Amino acid sequence: MEEKRAWKVNGFLMLLLEPILLFSSIYLFSAEQLIGLIPFLLFILCVPGFVLIQPNEARVLTFFGRYVGTIREDGFFWTNPFVARKKISLRVRNFHSDKIKVNDADGNPIIIGAVIVWRVVDSAKAIFDVENFSAFVDVQSETAIRALASRFPYDSHEDGNPSLRGAPEEVAETLRNELQERLEIAGVEVLEARISHLAYAPEIAQSMLRRQQAQAVIAARQQIVEGAMGMVQMALVHLEEQGVVELDEERKAAMVNNLLVALVSEGETTPVINTGSLYT
Repeated sequence: MEEKRAWKVNGFLMLLLEPILLFSSIYLFSAEQLIGLIPFLLFILCVPGFVLIQPNEARVLTFFGRYVGTIREDGFFWTNPFVARKKISLRVRNFHSDKIKVNDADGNPIIIGAVIVWRVVDSAKAIFDVENFSAFVDVQSETAIRALASRFPYDSHEDGNPSLRGAPEEVAETLRNELQERLEIAGVEVLEARISHLAYAPEIAQSMLRRQQAQAVIAARQQIVEGAMGMVQMALVHLEEQGVVELDEERKAAMVNNLLVALVSEGETTPVINTGSLYT
């Protein structure tokens, strides 16, 4: 089923025709002519054909069970008075999913929720191909969120691997594509899909928090060590280039050890000044 345009005419033109039919019927009846019954019947039959369409609304028309088209343009129209009309909104809608508990790609239980922005773009599919397109969007959105959570880990421990927390744009695009594929049958366009809530399940939240803290400490210490190594290397190069002092390998090792201790140590270092040997 695909949407098509329904036949219609300007409603104001038909509105001008209605008084003509009515006055013709009255005139013929006053002349005692039974033919006046014809314009009167036409007047009665034309009245149900008027339809008023609001902005971002549509009317799906069926004629004795057969789909004959959709009126999407807003305005005042006249169409076949014998068709059945079903109103459908074309406005943008928001769906805020419930916070559901699922397992991520690593098997960790997480709590996740999402916001889906969608609208109907094919009224025929929305009305005839699914039982209730709004309920269909709700169910398929929850299914897509569960599939997304099982595809990505909550947090990635390796560079370059996307995660639910570390790659929000990629995750949002994946969710939108997943939903669009599922909702195509209902004539729905997914404008945006984003995670609105993401957290570890309560039973593992504390353990995961300590794990994240440990990873942050390791990453910080690694950066500190790398920076300290660069500073020590720079100090040795400057000493040699400027000829301030000549150090053998043993004294270089001692100097490197002292500098690394001073730079990497978490506590304050206490310098020891060597003023020379007591004995010569």
